[in-house]
Amino acid sequence: MSPVVATAVSGTVLIAAGAFWLSFTSLADLARRSGIAPEQAWAWPLIVDGIIVVATVAVVALSLPAQPRATWYPWLPLAAGAAVSVATNALHAVIAADASVPAAVAAVVASVPPVVLLAVTHLTVHLTRNLDTATTPRPDDPTPAQDSPSSDADAVDQRTEAEQLRLDGMSNRAIARHLGVHPSTVGRWLAPIDSTPESATEPTTKEPQ
Repeated sequence: MSPVVATAVSGTVLIAAGAFWLSFTSLADLARRSGIAPEQAWAWPLIVDGIIVVATVAVVALSLPAQPRATWYPWLPLAAGAAVSVATNALHAVIAADASVPAAVAAVVASVPPVVLLAVTHLTVHLTRNLDTATTPRPDDPTPAQDSPSSDADAVDQRTEAEQLRLDGMSNRAIARHLGVHPSTVGRWLAPIDSTPESATEPTTKEPQ
């Protein structure tokens, strides 16, 4: 993971945790004010905001081009959870806000954490998903060719066979077709055979006594 991506993921997780905590405390207090026992009030915000996180992950995970309708159901609890969280956070702010703060301002301020939680959770899942896609090699990616001892041995065998075929009178093009290589390769292999010293081919003459 690159430092830039690591910083982005860490930042989104930290912001999501802060937004979840602010929304959690507000909804827990609203639950207590609504008659839920204090020892059970923590479950209310966990249900409301938890469904946002789970549904967001499901929407991103099921977003496949081949199945565009696969995300219709996760979007339902995501939209419902976000609407309930924003509305109840705003309601708690109106109830518990200081008298010097207008109710509309308190409601807007309280609505920010659930909205940020929704957006940051979606962003975090996208970051991690795209990171996995970028670092996973695709099956059709070309891989660099690597030399192996077996390939070297095959080349030596082909060169030996080419030399034998040349001695049998076969042309370089015919040898190349026979071995499945380029004619220039055969030419490099047989260069020492084709080039013979001129002194070896010239007849020797004796000087008259």
